[in-house]
Amino acid sequence: MAKQPMLKFVNVPRDMPAKRPAENRRQDFDEIYAEYADAKAKEQSSRCSQCGVPYCQSHCPLHNNIPDWLNMTATGRLEEAYQISQATNTFPEICGRICPQDRLCEGNCVIEQSGHGTVTIGSVEKYITDTAWEKGWVKPPSPARERAESVGIIGAGPGGLAAADRLRRAGIQVTVYDRYDRAGGLMTYGIPGFKLEKHVVMRRIEQLEAGGVAFVLNCSVGVDKSFDEIRSAHDAVLIATGVYKSRDLGGPGSGASGIVKALDYLTASNRASFGDTVAELEDGSLNAAGKRVVVIGGGDTAMDCVRTAIRQGAASVKCLYRRDRANMPGSQREVQNAEEEGVQFEWLTAPKGFAGDPVEGVIVQKMRLGAPDASGRQSPEIIDGSDYTEPAELVIKALGFEPEDLPKLWDTEGLEVTRWGTIKAEFTTGRTALPRVYAVGDIVRGASLVVWAIKDGRDAADAILGDLDEAPAIAAE
Repeated sequence: MAKQPMLKFVNVPRDMPAKRPAENRRQDFDEIYAEYADAKAKEQSSRCSQCGVPYCQSHCPLHNNIPDWLNMTATGRLEEAYQISQATNTFPEICGRICPQDRLCEGNCVIEQSGHGTVTIGSVEKYITDTAWEKGWVKPPSPARERAESVGIIGAGPGGLAAADRLRRAGIQVTVYDRYDRAGGLMTYGIPGFKLEKHVVMRRIEQLEAGGVAFVLNCSVGVDKSFDEIRSAHDAVLIATGVYKSRDLGGPGSGASGIVKALDYLTASNRASFGDTVAELEDGSLNAAGKRVVVIGGGDTAMDCVRTAIRQGAASVKCLYRRDRANMPGSQREVQNAEEEGVQFEWLTAPKGFAGDPVEGVIVQKMRLGAPDASGRQSPEIIDGSDYTEPAELVIKALGFEPEDLPKLWDTEGLEVTRWGTIKAEFTTGRTALPRVYAVGDIVRGASLVVWAIKDGRDAADAILGDLDEAPAIAAE
């Protein structure tokens, strides 16, 4: 009788890939987790309980067939594991690195709920696809037949790239327009290398180019090329711009030099990782070296900022967040990594104003949690008379992002937006009020996760294909 390869969670403990010591990883922007060895990947995959209702799968936005590719990995069928993983996820090696698994698949693992420690799904996913790249199993889009129709995609982030891949594999001619000099969106310029090394993103871009996707970079729609020009050049257009407008922060002194936006700060650091000369790093305006740094915010972008400041050689790094640790929106795993690297968290604190110009400090007011608000979270309340000044020579605002006013920027009528400024689009299809114009990702959802953008891009690509297939029949009627 064959030995049972799975359900070993009772006897085999959870074991994450080795994490580089904090003192070492503070010195560079390399990823902090080592790769699983083949035997360890098999061992950890074998812990899966293969449950009848896989909550890991149902809580994954892409509904990845996680139990099956864990089974394939545990039984040594790694190429099949990759094929199953790739079937539902355009970029599994990226999701394996940056998805907040503790809030999604791993956080809903059945054996985690029973006290045995979750299966290390993200690390196995990363291992499967990294191995696939090494073995040459990852292939560029290669359609069985070419089609005459073309689709223009505005935005080369995860949503746009996922749609480009899916459309190109169906034979559609695809052109991607992006404002930056490199494709990838926030995966390239927003997420630091210690979470997602840049070669991981660039090899996907290169693969799409090899498969026939055309990229028009340094192209700001509404400036370098009009939206109407792009619409007239293609049979359909997909808007996947993301949200780049930083939420601002008022209060006395908020205009002082030394108070910067998170995205500007992260982009400068990521450009340096490509070897670019970045004036703002050289003149110190976006460089934390030797400075007391305060980051305001509690999401994943704030975690990226504090950990980047540590690596730039900051004298100290503190993070202000108005709620407590249990109520912060960022990944708890990222908070732990930041603490290990020397970041100090000041819970239940919020900025009231700023001292000096250039900035010398943040005037901080202490908070307490009061009654729950409409979302069910306890609302922070100010504790009167608790103000103090936190010294700082660099203050980074990581308060989230809002959509730009695209109808105004693009001088376009009929592109409907919500009261939040996001584009109105159909759920699952991405169809907007304009014929043959679709929208996906953060520009529809608001600031969200890479995995949701991938999901939206794939869904909209399928809708576009369906609509293009119907077009000849409609024209003939």
